[in-house]
Amino acid sequence: MKLWGGRFESGPSEIFERFSGSLDFDRRLIDADIRGSQAFARALERVGILTAEEREQIVAAFDAIRAEAASPSFYEGATDEDVHTLVIRKLKERAGAVADKIHTGRSRNEQVSLDTRLWLREECDQARALLRDLMGALVDCAGAYPEAVVPGYTHMRRAQAVLWAHYLLAYFEMFARDWERFGDARRRANVMPLGSGALAGSGFPFDREAIAAELGFEGVTRNSMDVSGDRDFSLDFLYAASLAMVHLSRLAEDWILYSSEEFGWLELGDGVTSGSSLMPQKKNPDSLELIRGKSGRVMGCLTSLMVTMKGLPMTYNRDMQEDKIPMFEAADQLAGSLMMMREVVQTARLIPEKPASAAEESWVVATDLAEALARAGTPFHQAHRIVGQFVLESVRGGKRPADWTAEAMRKFAPEFTGGMAALLDPRKGMESRELPGGTGPVTVAAALAEARERLERMNL
Repeated sequence: MKLWGGRFESGPSEIFERFSGSLDFDRRLIDADIRGSQAFARALERVGILTAEEREQIVAAFDAIRAEAASPSFYEGATDEDVHTLVIRKLKERAGAVADKIHTGRSRNEQVSLDTRLWLREECDQARALLRDLMGALVDCAGAYPEAVVPGYTHMRRAQAVLWAHYLLAYFEMFARDWERFGDARRRANVMPLGSGALAGSGFPFDREAIAAELGFEGVTRNSMDVSGDRDFSLDFLYAASLAMVHLSRLAEDWILYSSEEFGWLELGDGVTSGSSLMPQKKNPDSLELIRGKSGRVMGCLTSLMVTMKGLPMTYNRDMQEDKIPMFEAADQLAGSLMMMREVVQTARLIPEKPASAAEESWVVATDLAEALARAGTPFHQAHRIVGQFVLESVRGGKRPADWTAEAMRKFAPEFTGGMAALLDPRKGMESRELPGGTGPVTVAAALAEARERLERMNL
């Protein structure tokens, strides 16, 4: 069936029907469409379009349709234009002529906006729950190795020593911002569009606030033309999903490297790795590589909808039908990637002696020495030069930090006084970094405890 047609002498061509149909993908909105239509039926009763008996008949029919829709056979043979016409056809089969009243004062433009907003609210909630689970896994992994020391990197070169927990909490902060972003996206989607009509507002005196309250919206939209042409809320979701995937991809890249033979820091669980069809020795980090690869798909979804929207005139244009596939795709890939990463983190095993050895044999202590000289009165630029020469001499002579004694250091540069030789141990230098946000052991322990408290407060 069509929700239009009186203006036309003939129907759409078969090619156009195939080209313009969206049921194969927008059927995912069926539950939201039914909930919205039930609320609209009640609104129609309040303005006298439906009697109480008619409203009850329609609402009951929608309940039955929802139950039927749980079976894949519900869609067999359906040739409807989209999910909305499918639902109306099913309604007419069950409720009869009264079904023709359900679209009184309502446009598909506002109906699509409503359905999408209802669906996105739940997707944002799911994304936040999955992010919280992953953040919890990171905190648990950090707590399992509270004293583990690893080199921190800039430019993929060993830079300064940090605690493993400090490193993991950096990703905790990234995902915490993602959690907040999905909350923001949910709030912007959580305004009720019904009553906007096609673009000029409805000609019936609907109580929009009552409909909003029934459907759990925080308020109503302010401009009917904006509603008809708006997909900002979808883009907000796609941006939040894209940035979360960026963070997942960065963590995946790190752990692909750290679990390689060249690093040897991590042992990934058998359940998240795979072997080679040719090389028996291989244990490949396929789960992480897939996360890294899927990030590109999600970012493509954001770009796709942005490009679709960028040149559209006010208000609704059929181009906007193309918002659904990238939205669904991004939601699916994000959810799968978050669940996968949580399992990777939960089953990974750190081999603490490997990163500790990497820190001890390199010159990640150089900044600690320069800062110690500065605290003792040497101007920092001069201190920087002294330590740089000290490192150069060591590299030329094949000496590691542990190969130096306090006496040898003083001979090299008399500015190396007191207990500065102790800073050749990476753990000692970290003790000077106890300011908030630093990698000092006391600070990191407090940050880890605070992270656990923040997780407890992240109730949806």
